Amino acid sequence: MFNRKAARKQSKPNEIIKALDLKPGLIIADIGSGGGFFTFLFSQIIGEKGKVYAVDTNHDFLEFIDEQAIRLGFTNITTVHTTEQVIPLPSNCVDLLFIRSVYHHLKNRSHYFSEAKKLLTRQGRIAIIEFSQQGSRFSFHRRCGHNVPKEIIIEEMSNAGYSVSASFDFLPVQSFTIFRPIQ
Repeated sequence: MFNRKAARKQSKPNEIIKALDLKPGLIIADIGSGGGFFTFLFSQIIGEKGKVYAVDTNHDFLEFIDEQAIRLGFTNITTVHTTEQVIPLPSNCVDLLFIRSVYHHLKNRSHYFSEAKKLLTRQGRIAIIEFSQQGSRFSFHRRCGHNVPKEIIIEEMSNAGYSVSASFDFLPVQSFTIFRPIQ
């Protein structure tokens, strides 16, 4: 139930994974991991030498991920409880910060991502998938403000010290942009 939306065909999880170009041994932080759909996909791809941090504000989601990881034999997943303003991970340890359908929940986003730069390795990047204003004007996401236009995301990330390294348009009602820190 926790993972139903992420697993839907129209959410295009296989295309997302392909676009991320993941390699074994990467360290990934799945910010707003929810029920762990992408956490588990990442875990399989990066293998034993990699690590996935499932980061969420919801203890129930993290407990579910822990239970499923044990049940399925995943040893490279670590759950991390967080507040909305801090990602409690070591410096220079993350190759990919993955943020799907969470960006609109974050407060003071430019500051948040400016601070997140400390977590990234030299080759680190941030992938943001966020509901856009595409689709029906009567959609839940538009009516409840659960979206951020891609232009605003790019502006806020630029203010935080990032540039766009890739952008994809295959998601029907979400933008998908990858950012790298400006060196």
